[in-house]
Amino acid sequence: MTLNVREWLESGGFGQYAEVFEANEIGFEDLPALTDEHLKELGIAIGPRVRLLKSIRELSCTDAPSTGTDAAAPAAAAAEPLATAEAERRQLTVMFVDLVGSTALSSRLDPEDLREIIRSYQAVVAEQVTAFGGHVAQYLGDGVLAYFGYPVAHEDEAERAVRAALAILSGVGAKRSKTGEPLAGRIGIATGLVVVGDLLGEAGAKEHAVVGETPNLAARLQGLAAPGQVVVSSRTQELIGHLFELQSLGPQNVKGIAVPVAAYVVVRDGAVESRFEARTGGKLGAMVGRDGELRLLTERWRMAAEGDGQLAILIGDAGIGKSRIVRALQDTLAAEPHVRINYQCSPYHSDSALFPVIQQLSRTADLASASSVDEKLDRLEGLFGGTAPKSPEDCALLAGLLAIDGTARYGRLGLSPQQQRQRTFELLSSLSIALSRERPVLIVLEDAHWVDPSTLELFDVATERLASSPIMMLITARPGVDLEFGGRCNPTRIMLNRLGRSQIEAVVRRVAGGKAMPEGLLNEIAAKTDGVPLFAEEITKTMLESGLLQETDDAFVFDRSRERLVVPVTLHDSLMARLDRLQPVKEVAQAAACIGRDFEYALLRAILPIGDSELREALSQLARAELVFGRGSPPHSRFTFKHALVRDAAYESLLRSRRQDIHGR
Repeated sequence: MTLNVREWLESGGFGQYAEVFEANEIGFEDLPALTDEHLKELGIAIGPRVRLLKSIRELSCTDAPSTGTDAAAPAAAAAEPLATAEAERRQLTVMFVDLVGSTALSSRLDPEDLREIIRSYQAVVAEQVTAFGGHVAQYLGDGVLAYFGYPVAHEDEAERAVRAALAILSGVGAKRSKTGEPLAGRIGIATGLVVVGDLLGEAGAKEHAVVGETPNLAARLQGLAAPGQVVVSSRTQELIGHLFELQSLGPQNVKGIAVPVAAYVVVRDGAVESRFEARTGGKLGAMVGRDGELRLLTERWRMAAEGDGQLAILIGDAGIGKSRIVRALQDTLAAEPHVRINYQCSPYHSDSALFPVIQQLSRTADLASASSVDEKLDRLEGLFGGTAPKSPEDCALLAGLLAIDGTARYGRLGLSPQQQRQRTFELLSSLSIALSRERPVLIVLEDAHWVDPSTLELFDVATERLASSPIMMLITARPGVDLEFGGRCNPTRIMLNRLGRSQIEAVVRRVAGGKAMPEGLLNEIAAKTDGVPLFAEEITKTMLESGLLQETDDAFVFDRSRERLVVPVTLHDSLMARLDRLQPVKEVAQAAACIGRDFEYALLRAILPIGDSELREALSQLARAELVFGRGSPPHSRFTFKHALVRDAAYESLLRSRRQDIHGR
């Protein structure tokens, strides 16, 4: 058998679970040993668990790989728990979900009927938690405990948790008991430092324990939530920024926590146009170190405004300043007559056809506030304005794109799916061309590393008609994304480099309100942030909030003798995500982090209980992932962590006892 576990899952229609299988180091040979409890621990919903176990049983009968052991081996292996990584210190977003009124239901319903309700509710929770990259940790009767940030971290765990929570409430609210009673859930979410990973319990009751204040806080916040509400902690609120509309509940006294805690109800999605706007809240300081890039984009805009259509692509790592340059260009053009169209790609909808386009049209037409289908169609027709003729077919195409039933007003479209897709692309391109006949048009596509294939195809079609129109398309993306277009426009590609020492100092001074920082602190910030402006901003904010600095009239000075920079909570998830993608060689990175940002192969080899070939392969993987850079050949090679903050995140994720053991070695 040559399949790996990802290929096997994808071939059976379970590809969405490949990441969690790989994160837990489950190989193809481990499949026959998996039990229902194992799959439940992975956060897989009831229905998929049943189908997966059936497929595994069929695999065991036909395709199980030969291991050279006797026939009793699979049964023996099934009694052993899966191998898991040792406990770690991590920032975790914890979700507690409760089914409202289950006690009252139990007094009115037959136990079997109540069992079906709870199973259906749990299936909704597990499906949505898994869909947003979370992990169902435990079922507690009518409650569910879920983690976001373990066993695999993503760069936006708090946002994922809130989006999963809203989807859970919607799914549970759509269900009814056999007597017709509507169901409702309530959810508490908190983010904070925990120790996670220890296996507690026996046999099938084993579970990964989480130790720290965060789970308790999430449970208490759930108690504050009304039916159908999500309540989040202040740390979670800080991380989600303005992505959601929140309502403050003020300071709350909760059991088990000495001081009152701030709590917020999640009302709905925010109305921001971009993720950058959601993070900054519209509060921007002066842009630093990007004058050349801004001048080039402004020149391209002038050419586009004169009828020579332009395509520009900004490429750079997360936090390097792509969105800040886009905002600077928009501010530069604010006084000029033009039309701006903003499309925002989403990490949760990279498989949803034309998602950024649908969101932009819905926002522009304000469909969310429309109370009827006719009102939505009226607003949709308003999108054409006076710039383009609108036919019933055009209106029907837009209505279909936005999932509005326009049959009664426009009739049915007599088009095949492929014809409808082609006509929709042509219509969307024509709308932009029509707008440009009155005023130049700036079209921005943000975060194209998350773009869905259909939106990318639409932009490819649009570039065919761009060359002779007063339109500029500006795309931002991280490195490694294929953004090749077949149109007649020759794109301007701008690779964003890291800022220099003096520019990082300017960023720090701006965040500090123009006041000077201690020279030693400036040097450390410059060294740790590696020229990434977002890192410099966040680590400066962390220092200002830490209490380690005393403010004078024109400067900050240390108020304590202990000077230590920590990984900002706003960056923790994205840094850990880079490490978690490299299981199991992450443990090598953690050990190297105990040596320092620079480490020698020989010393790392001496402190790790693995063979020379395994260590060389692990370091090669870290180098290919661009987490470390190497010089020379083993055993005389030396390595450096690409980002000092990645090294810090790896170090801080280790338990103190583990750090002490490695330092002792």
